[in-house]
Amino acid sequence: MGAQVVGRAFARALRQEFAASQAAAQARGQAGRHSAAASSFTGMTVQEAQQILNISTLTPEEIQKNYEHLFKANDKAVGGSLYLQSKVVRAKERLDEELSIQHQHPSKPSGQEQQT
Repeated sequence: MGAQVVGRAFARALRQEFAASQAAAQARGQAGRHSAAASSFTGMTVQEAQQILNISTLTPEEIQKNYEHLFKANDKAVGGSLYLQSKVVRAKERLDEELSIQHQHPSKPSGQEQQT
C-alpha cells in the first residue's frame, strides 16, 4: 500500500515537472522548446551546467578552458572522483548543446534591443 502511495506521488510529480517544462518552453519560444528538451534529455539545466563549470557567459573558449581544467583536476589518477569528472563531461555536453541551439535559432537577448 505504501508503494502505491509513493508511486502515485512520483507520477504526479513527473506530470507537474513535465507541465512546468512545457510552460517554460512555450514562454521562451522555439529555441526554448529545444533547450527544454535538451535539459530533459540530459537531466541537467543550463544553469546547473554553468555552475558545475563555473561559467557566467556561454562562450566556447571559456567552456573549453574550464572543462579541461576541471576534467584534469578530477582525474582518478591524481586522486579525483570519477563521479565529479562525469558531471564535468555532462555539463560540457549540455552547454555545447545549448550553444548549438542558440546558433540554430538566433535571437536578440532581451536587454540588447536597439532603441530608436
